[in-house]
Amino acid sequence: MKRVKMNAPYFFNLIPQISMFDPLAEVLGAAENGMLEYSYQDVVKLAGHSCPTVAGAFLMTRSGLKSLYAEEIPVRGEIKVLMKGKLGDGVVGVIANVASMITGATEKGGFHGLGGKFDRRDLVCFEADIESEMALERTDTNERVLLDYDPSCVEADPRMGALLPHILSKKADEDERNLFGTLWQERVRKIMIDHCDDERLIRCRKVVGEK
Repeated sequence: MKRVKMNAPYFFNLIPQISMFDPLAEVLGAAENGMLEYSYQDVVKLAGHSCPTVAGAFLMTRSGLKSLYAEEIPVRGEIKVLMKGKLGDGVVGVIANVASMITGATEKGGFHGLGGKFDRRDLVCFEADIESEMALERTDTNERVLLDYDPSCVEADPRMGALLPHILSKKADEDERNLFGTLWQERVRKIMIDHCDDERLIRCRKVVGEK
């Protein structure tokens, strides 16, 4: 199989990574002291693309973990991911996949545990009774953070509207395809770099979850 190097947009390397402690990784020797780091590029590889939704999922997860753990390192596998939407609707699954990758939370198909510990199943819930798009909840303290994402405050370049149908119909030339990709990722850059702390973009509210 031919090896191809991934050349990502430069700003991917400017986005702070998310540090996690995974006790299972520590036990099985997968990472020294169980410490894992997740970058935006990691979730782009998971999704297969970089877009405002993938960016928002990364930012919501990062903001939620920061609110729940403050200066502590979040514990992977001890966090529930609650989605208000139904799996299969809109971008619900895309967002859940990103949060699942970082937190280790899964539905029925995840790791079933080792000696009665490290069970990652039933930590992702769809159609949850929450007042936000997504929520993260610590299983040890029952603390919960409600998260909403609205990228409308970061406008897209108006040229993209005319370029996209041209590209999808395979009528665009190389220059047009390159321009569209550049403009698309420029909006992602603004979301991830310029507006990452904008309260209009990410709304984060800490509450106490149900027992």
